[in-house]
Amino acid sequence: MIQNIFAYVIGLGAAVMMPVIFTLLGVAIGIKFSKALKSGLLVGVGFVGLGVVTALLTSNLGPALKGMTELYNLNLPFFDLGWPAAAAVAYSTAVGAFIIPVCLGVNVLMLVCGVTRTVNIDLWNYWHFAFIGALVFFATGSLVWAFYAAIVLYVITLCMADFTAKGFQRYYNGMEGISIPQPFCQSFTPFAVALNWALDKIPGMQKLDIDAEGMKKKFGLLGEPLFLGVVIGCGIGCLRCENAKALVDSIPKILSLGVTVGAVMELIPRITALFIEGLKPISEATRNLVERKFSGLKGLSIGMSPALVIGHPATLVVSILLIPIVLFLSVVLPGNKFLPLASLAGIFYLFPCVLPITKGNVPKTFIVGLVAMTAGLYFVTNLTPVFSQAIEVAKVEGISVPAGFEGGAALDFASALWCWLAYHATVSLKWTGAVLAGIFALAMCAANFIRIRRG
Repeated sequence: MIQNIFAYVIGLGAAVMMPVIFTLLGVAIGIKFSKALKSGLLVGVGFVGLGVVTALLTSNLGPALKGMTELYNLNLPFFDLGWPAAAAVAYSTAVGAFIIPVCLGVNVLMLVCGVTRTVNIDLWNYWHFAFIGALVFFATGSLVWAFYAAIVLYVITLCMADFTAKGFQRYYNGMEGISIPQPFCQSFTPFAVALNWALDKIPGMQKLDIDAEGMKKKFGLLGEPLFLGVVIGCGIGCLRCENAKALVDSIPKILSLGVTVGAVMELIPRITALFIEGLKPISEATRNLVERKFSGLKGLSIGMSPALVIGHPATLVVSILLIPIVLFLSVVLPGNKFLPLASLAGIFYLFPCVLPITKGNVPKTFIVGLVAMTAGLYFVTNLTPVFSQAIEVAKVEGISVPAGFEGGAALDFASALWCWLAYHATVSLKWTGAVLAGIFALAMCAANFIRIRRG
């Protein structure tokens, strides 16, 4: 019964669930009902807008990319179901039914013990932890191991949110007191740190300091995300044409695709402004309340969705450049069986915690994204069989692997480093891996505790 209740509530979707949650949360922390309701509705409108724009991108890019795969006879047997399928499966399991209260309890315990300063109220994205638990449950048949994997992933993510909080807040305007405790997003921080350090060692690389604003100044219209979106969209449209006649006949569709991709580049920053406007009163009141209740806890951050900052110009530029390259890589990489389609819009979520490390340098950020997605294609290929098993067993209405495909997965979940490690540590390495994963999580807590004490 509890599982059905949770499944019903989550089934309302982020656009409905988030306004309700933030309105209730706002009232609970002392904000006037009218102000809390407005904040919640703005967040809901932001999700609606983001969903519309994302659907606009995938619905227009999808047929074009599919046409390319048919034209060039690409044979990749793993179907891209996108993150909505993963979220639906996650919250339709016993793990998903209890993941929110369990993780909130872990968060409070970590606050009391002084091993985190992040209060994670990004409840919608708890589905990431529920899904890794679901994968482990379907692979092992054990709810104990399932919750263990989910909790280990949650602890690691909270610590990563703390480690990156100051840099995140310095880099993004208006994000004071905000951190990003989302495992997919934080999975690319290690790539960014390692590659940024390595690239700085290359002679002349530091001189290649081009950010999105710099591109605008240096290249004028050519450096605008809007124009880049039009060019990339038209390029993809051209590649699906088999000959010159088809190219001429398809000019209206090609131009339409270009303008659509350009529109997405322009609209996303405007939509994310709604998230900021809606979440600011809630985040400030929550931080003040927690500081009062947990005396001595200074430097608290409110854990929010990375959707807040995916409209940054550098994110848009690098993401739209990566989309056709990731598609190309999926074809040429030996051993890859996954063709990304529905998940391509999820590439935007790769960069929120990368940009503060690369300082928005477009070439560096692009290299980080390229390496991360190359590894990610192998991660998702590796996890697709158990991903498909979870979909089959959960039997969520409308979610299934299409006929003719051997399996289904989502690039914007299964390509995440921390998620992949959490699964294999618990399932593949069993007791040894579980112990090592637990030790690693505790070591991160210890390092975070020392960092917090030093201020």
